[in-house]
Amino acid sequence: MPTAGLIQVGILVVALAAVHRPFGDYLARVYTSDEHLGAERVVYRLARVDPASEQRWGTYALSVLGFSFAGALLLYVLQRAQELLPWDFGRGAVPPGTAFNTAISFVTNTNWQSYVPEQVMGHAVQVVGLTVQNFVSAATGMAVAIALVRGFTRSRSDRLGNFWVDLTRGVVRVLLPVASVFAVVLVATGVVMSFRAGVVVDGQDVATAPVASQEAIKLLGTNGGGVLNANSAHPFENPTWVSNLVQVFLILLIPVSLTRTFGTLVGDRRQGRVLLGVMGALWTVMLAVVWAAEAHGLRPLEGKELRFGIPGSALFANTTTATSTGAVNAMHDSFTGLGGGALLLNVLFGEMTPGGVGTGLYGILVMAVIALFLAGLMVGRTPEYLGKKLGRREVAAAVVSVLAVPSVLLVGAGVAAVLPSTRAALGNPGEHGLTEILYAYASASNNNGSAFAGLTATGDWFQASLGVCMGIGRFAPIVAVLALAGSLAAQPRTPVTAGTLPTTGPLFATLLGGSVVLVAALTFVPALALGPVAEALR
Repeated sequence: MPTAGLIQVGILVVALAAVHRPFGDYLARVYTSDEHLGAERVVYRLARVDPASEQRWGTYALSVLGFSFAGALLLYVLQRAQELLPWDFGRGAVPPGTAFNTAISFVTNTNWQSYVPEQVMGHAVQVVGLTVQNFVSAATGMAVAIALVRGFTRSRSDRLGNFWVDLTRGVVRVLLPVASVFAVVLVATGVVMSFRAGVVVDGQDVATAPVASQEAIKLLGTNGGGVLNANSAHPFENPTWVSNLVQVFLILLIPVSLTRTFGTLVGDRRQGRVLLGVMGALWTVMLAVVWAAEAHGLRPLEGKELRFGIPGSALFANTTTATSTGAVNAMHDSFTGLGGGALLLNVLFGEMTPGGVGTGLYGILVMAVIALFLAGLMVGRTPEYLGKKLGRREVAAAVVSVLAVPSVLLVGAGVAAVLPSTRAALGNPGEHGLTEILYAYASASNNNGSAFAGLTATGDWFQASLGVCMGIGRFAPIVAVLALAGSLAAQPRTPVTAGTLPTTGPLFATLLGGSVVLVAALTFVPALALGPVAEALR
């Protein structure tokens, strides 16, 4: 079993290494090309967008917010009108609270699900509503990341590009073609693709759905969620260890490749390699912790599919919490105190190890700004990064981005923990119950979407509060990141001097990795001590 798991990890690493360079460079060309494809021109005409125009950071941010609000509204209406749509299978309109929560969830790339998909959602809402948001929410994250990179590469400029062009290119040139190819690959591995409501097996009704097409973009876009309630533990969604490995590869493909894109765009690929090294080191350490904790637990196979075993379950769980994916092939609620705590800590890192599509790159770049600011304090020098000075405005934007999520997370979890109605929603008392609450709000605020299944989050408080956490946790950092990008783009480029801290070597990598851990530790250690740490020490 350990040897088979190590072989799977080796195959994964080799596959990612093989595509890192060509795909990363392709992404760089996508966002720098002066040519527009025919399909893109049609979209621009319909949307009345001038693709040659560029936007200031405030206009770019308003475009993101306006597009996302319109998407949430349309998705809410679509769910409420489900009984009027084809393929509703008599499931009726989605209840208002669930529709609100789900609309925000999918628009924010969270894909938190407080419902049983095969009982609540018809295929029309799944395909027209949820799947579309899987594409555009992922493309939005990529667009924001590229806008931040432009902030570093431009000088004395007040423009960051055009959100509508970046969004369209992300969908048309990246997500749609790659997802289409891997939908076929997933079908070949045994993933179901059907528009029937279900089939009868030995007298039992078994739900089916157009799974493969939605699984491909769900994982490629680090969306998460599931077409079926058991998610990627369901044999229709993830039948074998081969499909499991393909799905992990899809989750990591764009976040890992974007580090190469970053290095290419800033003109120094060593910069991207440093970010990838920090991401990879933290991902590897956390995988080792989760794997070891589960292998030596009292009930090592509880909550895990035998076809994946501990290695496949640990690999998937570590990857999905280290990104903003939220898909699960094992029940995180059944992991050991240490294993479950490590998964929670992955989410609390801000999901930059390597993070979600786009969010991982701009998240770790924000943390690089914080790390260099701390270094500047230690030596009494104004910090610089890629030729740009990091002054009060830049650091303030970075701090807002970093603190937005912990603020809503801890407030929401704290209020939920003292509500009398929460006791009835918890599947477990004591430390594990607190971990379930913390995990839910961490998952929502960090746009992850996975859950400790012991918490029943269908009550009005959870539907509303988790929805608010998703919205603030997604869009407050985005606005702060775009403000940072605008401030950086307006600056002239500063020449490198003898006092400039090199950002391509092990010293900076250690500083950056330490800052990721330090910020998470200082912010969340008290809460973690009362939950997963206390449980692990029992």
